[in-house]
Amino acid sequence: MYKVLYRAYRPEIFEEVLGQEHIVKILENQIKLGTVNHAYLFCGTRGTGKTTVARLLAKGVNCLDEANRPCGQCANCLSIKEGSFLDIVEIDAASNNGVDNIRELRDSVKYPPAVGKRRVFIIDEVHMLSTGAFNALLKTLEEPPPHVMFILATTEPQKLPATILSRCMRMDFRRVSEDKILGGMQEICKKQNAKITDDALRLIAIHADGSVRDGLTLLDQCISGRSDLVTRDDVLESLGAVGEDTYLLLTDAVAAHNPAEGLLLVDRILAGGKDAREILKGWMAHYRNLMMTKFIKNPEDMLNMSTENIGRIREQSGRLDLSEINQAILELSAIIAESRWSGQPRILLEMALIKLATLGADPQILHQAVQVKPTAKKEKAPEHETKEFEAQNKPANHPAELAKHQDESVHHKPEPETSFPDMDLLWTKIFEDGEAQKGSFNIIRKGAALEKITETEFVVSSGLTVKTYLENNCMIIEELMEKHTGKHRRMHCITRNGNETIQKEDSPKEVANKLESMLGFPVDVE
Repeated sequence: MYKVLYRAYRPEIFEEVLGQEHIVKILENQIKLGTVNHAYLFCGTRGTGKTTVARLLAKGVNCLDEANRPCGQCANCLSIKEGSFLDIVEIDAASNNGVDNIRELRDSVKYPPAVGKRRVFIIDEVHMLSTGAFNALLKTLEEPPPHVMFILATTEPQKLPATILSRCMRMDFRRVSEDKILGGMQEICKKQNAKITDDALRLIAIHADGSVRDGLTLLDQCISGRSDLVTRDDVLESLGAVGEDTYLLLTDAVAAHNPAEGLLLVDRILAGGKDAREILKGWMAHYRNLMMTKFIKNPEDMLNMSTENIGRIREQSGRLDLSEINQAILELSAIIAESRWSGQPRILLEMALIKLATLGADPQILHQAVQVKPTAKKEKAPEHETKEFEAQNKPANHPAELAKHQDESVHHKPEPETSFPDMDLLWTKIFEDGEAQKGSFNIIRKGAALEKITETEFVVSSGLTVKTYLENNCMIIEELMEKHTGKHRRMHCITRNGNETIQKEDSPKEVANKLESMLGFPVDVE
């Protein structure tokens, strides 16, 4: 009869235990010196080896080999392996948690060992015992007969009464590292003659999340019934996860404040049979990778990805602000925690996408994202919205006031437009360069439109939300425009609800030049 991998390859001696060297060393020394405790409490997350080490300890105190205990070869060790050893009693506290069950156990403690040297009671998931059952166990646990040993195992030690904790020698089992899980799975694959790539095994080790049993269960799932080579894509398919390209597209949709595109992508992914919870976990891992590439020059070993994928992640990371990445990680982390108890993880995934895509976005941008196809050419703002205010003809006696008046007159004087074959293409090229310098340029690109270009200026229309970004990046945009048109022009911004202008102030030299052109003689302005 076929045995699953985590049962077929359960450690039979201490040397085979993965990742719990700190506990194995203590127990080996205690068995060797004869100082084994009467009660132990094994704590730790699922699949880290609590029950396995409990059986090894029971083997060690009953092993017939005096030199190397447990040896795994003597009659007692083999009997314990087969589950037929009379002096080891395993109890599942989840289904035997009443007072009567513990009283029956307490009554059986007084009987001496039938075959071995000590009777060992292993109580798994001990935190499930009732209050009455704990009270019934207290006295026996504190002063058992010399031939009796208790080993309690739990994933939630905080639920145990302090009176139980104080009577046991506590040992905390750690999550096993990915490298150790990977090494163990490689040995098993050799014994099973299973063909699987290192990338695929690494992905399984990552999804095991420190649990050896979970890792072997996933490995069993991936190699079962396969005679050909198992690749990373095969593992993704078995896990219900998706590839890195999908997360790149999802993140792009969020960065572009386009929830409609993101929702359609999620629908296509889930229609292919993928799991919404796995998508949430993978997406958060993707944002973590984006964060790593911002600080680490060569993160290949840390991210366990191909050079090509790391290049794509680095390129996307350069277009995003660190604050955006941090916000996404926090939001997805909260949704993942909530999805564990939800019967509708898809809705939570869609809510997370919409929230991330709408954070800090201009409502006009969101409207355009829903109503206009991504490839559609944007419409110009209505003529009455882009109409400029006429300069006021207020007389000015003071030179500074005269300069200000003249500046406004020059600025608002109609100028002939300069002909460019495709202003949309020009605007796109400007922001492709800008996004390489600052990730926030993507917000300006989506929320502002290039209306016209004259010999001395270019006019940009925007919403009120994008006003701050334009104001903060005025000089950079002007430099980029000069780079692509070959001439320096000032930016003139018209908001779509008020015709407010955003300009940088003239330098003293520019004010002096304008006064000279008006008055006809040299002027110095301090």
